[in-house]
Amino acid sequence: MTQLFASLGLSAELTRAVADQGYTQPTPVQAQAIPVILAGRDVLAGAQTGTGKTAGFTLPLLQRLMAQANTPSSPARHPVRALIITPTRELAAQVEESVRTYGKHLPLKSTLIYGGVGINPQIAALRRGVDILVATPGRLLDHAQQKTVDLSRVEILVLDEADRMLDMGFIRDIRRILALLPAKRQNLLFSATFSDEIRKLADGLLHQPATIDAAPRRNAESELVAQRIHPVAQVRKRELLAHLVSSGDWRQVLVFTRTKHGANRLSEQLCRGGIQATAIHGNKSQPARTRALADFKAGTVRVLVATDIAARGLDIEELPHVVNFDMPHVPGDYVHRIGRTGRAGSTGEAISLVAPEEKPLLDAIERLLGRRIERQVIGDFETSSAPAPQARAPKPGPASHAGRGANRGRRPNRAPDPRNLDRDGDQERQPASNAGQLYPSSGKTFGEPPPRGAAAAPRSAHGGRWAPQAALLGSGRRRAG
Repeated sequence: MTQLFASLGLSAELTRAVADQGYTQPTPVQAQAIPVILAGRDVLAGAQTGTGKTAGFTLPLLQRLMAQANTPSSPARHPVRALIITPTRELAAQVEESVRTYGKHLPLKSTLIYGGVGINPQIAALRRGVDILVATPGRLLDHAQQKTVDLSRVEILVLDEADRMLDMGFIRDIRRILALLPAKRQNLLFSATFSDEIRKLADGLLHQPATIDAAPRRNAESELVAQRIHPVAQVRKRELLAHLVSSGDWRQVLVFTRTKHGANRLSEQLCRGGIQATAIHGNKSQPARTRALADFKAGTVRVLVATDIAARGLDIEELPHVVNFDMPHVPGDYVHRIGRTGRAGSTGEAISLVAPEEKPLLDAIERLLGRRIERQVIGDFETSSAPAPQARAPKPGPASHAGRGANRGRRPNRAPDPRNLDRDGDQERQPASNAGQLYPSSGKTFGEPPPRGAAAAPRSAHGGRWAPQAALLGSGRRRAG
């Protein structure tokens, strides 16, 4: 293995650190990215989680900084020379851990800054001097505003999972950060997709970049996972999930919901039913998120309920089951979700609980995959056991006397200003998609199109407002990074 990585131009210290992790050979993205980064070129790389991309930029970054490493302990001799920006806290922690793992034989210092935790320990770490800084955009700008970080000597900038950062509305923050950096620097942009927005960002950021496309084609990763659809009435989804977990004796299940509130509610309902569950999302404090993930990995908790953004960067090996409790608005997010299972050659299955009103979302996913996913009806879960709500006739009474104070104490329904949302990579922004259209009940069975002439009532679930780009997931086999 050492010879394989050494042939890419890496130093003995780095190849030894890679060997210590037990890896056998570089992945395709590593084999393509390492030489061009070592040559000092800008890079535009299409690579997803699980492709080894983290080591693909971490290893050459360490080598380039090592060439002029400063051993003295003076903070002035350890300015921030490499800046790695990620969309979420979990991904930032994972990247910084890789920096420490591969740089353990080098005299380089790194630190991690993100929101949700106290800022003072981060300020102290920055004052001690840092060569490599891994950060989320919001907290990095907080430090910049307080003048507790100096980015004027950054030599290498890495934007990791740039597509997700754009999805989450970080483009303004990214531009503000770029304005703090020196003009002369090496830029590395890694993204799961090459959307028009990503190419526009790359055009303004990168100088004659080397383009690397290590992303699997469309549905290649989905073929590695056993997939199944369970048609179910919306009001009975929780009941069906509990049935699947209990009857199958599932010990480790990652469940995706669309909202933070939905994640909390589902985990609480499962716990009341005797199934150990916990939720992870952006409103949880960082210690709570870390504890939830640790309990899930240790087997103390059987079900981890997560939102798409909170699950970004989670590193869970050999996860046997993934459940889509709510179908994603963006088809590519389905591929990203199910790619969490079936890693490293292990078996895995992805179950989707699909209500009739989610049929358009399922259709879009199957068009992306290019095939029909197997359906399996379980018992009578496809029908609702709750009676349909009856419309009440208005009570007779005097004419309305609403005056100027009629709405006093009420707040108008307004879309939240994105500038007021959490900037640390965890806001759950819903896409403005019309894919979730409903059609009236007509006696048709699940999976059939609406009857001719039926009027569709378009709406996007939960008042969707944003339209994130599709993000596909890599294979996730055990690889460096």
